[in-house]
Amino acid sequence: MNGAPGILPCQSIEALIADGAIGAEGGVEPGQVQPASLDLRLGNRAWRVRASFLPKVGGTVAARIRDVAMHELDLTRGAVLERGCVYIAELRERLALPSGVSARANPKSSTGRLDVFVRLLTDGQPVFDDVAAGYAGPMFLEIAPQTFSILARAGAELNQLRLKRGAPGALCAEAIGVDLGDGLAGFRARRHAGVIDLDLEAGHDPRDFWEPVEARRGELLLDPGEFYILASKQPIEIPVFQAAEMIPIDPAVGEFRVHYAGFFDPGFGTAEAGGEGSRAVLEVRSHETPFLLEDGQSVAKLVFEALAERPTRLYGASGSHYQRQGLRLSKHFKAW
Repeated sequence: MNGAPGILPCQSIEALIADGAIGAEGGVEPGQVQPASLDLRLGNRAWRVRASFLPKVGGTVAARIRDVAMHELDLTRGAVLERGCVYIAELRERLALPSGVSARANPKSSTGRLDVFVRLLTDGQPVFDDVAAGYAGPMFLEIAPQTFSILARAGAELNQLRLKRGAPGALCAEAIGVDLGDGLAGFRARRHAGVIDLDLEAGHDPRDFWEPVEARRGELLLDPGEFYILASKQPIEIPVFQAAEMIPIDPAVGEFRVHYAGFFDPGFGTAEAGGEGSRAVLEVRSHETPFLLEDGQSVAKLVFEALAERPTRLYGASGSHYQRQGLRLSKHFKAW
């Protein structure tokens, strides 16, 4: 696959699908293709496993599942994936990438906002989420719900794939601060809440799953082990010729983790796509000790990369749950 180096936009992803480099039984649905990423779907089977793992070098994920599986789940009928447990699910999509094209996976925004930890596995690859250039084979997804148990079915989209030609590298990075002005600062997940149906949009009462938290004097104390939804201090804008990924900031600045779901597509937050003023929603978990966050404190980093060419459509241009967002829960909840 020839062309300029960079992250592949939607029209290039569609060309890969047409050429058979990305395929699925029954075909890939047009709605899976985003401006600079591809949504991946759960397959028919998942396995409860004893522990997370990586395949052996040269080995397959399927062979490793046989070593650690406890029982198999039928996702065509729907299955509850319980918090605190680890599962491996097959994905519908398969890859046969050209030699110069690699990929990287990340949780979808709605997945991260539910505190569901997901990571991509591919055969013979001793790393999570990164897919080597020229990879040909199946894909699997590790799913570890941290706070809420979830009801998942075949076809659910929990993660997404970003494809890249060559190795152009990052253009720049931007520190992201947290908004802790006085008043409502965010939401803290309730312990021992009910099951969240991933197919049910705007169908859950947020008060059953979340409690609001307020900042005092521009500060918020994070309790160890608790999960919070907060928002960025500054608006985020992803230029139309770029894409970005939110990554955790250096752990030396604080004992917390921010943003499990990190892909931002071109057009997010831009006036051209109707998203001027959009904020990043931050998924925050404190680790071993209480940690006091301050208004404007840098909590994550946004890394920008160039697209191989301008996408033919932009994020949110035809409607999105999260364009022009401020502080917002996932699409599964009714308005607060």
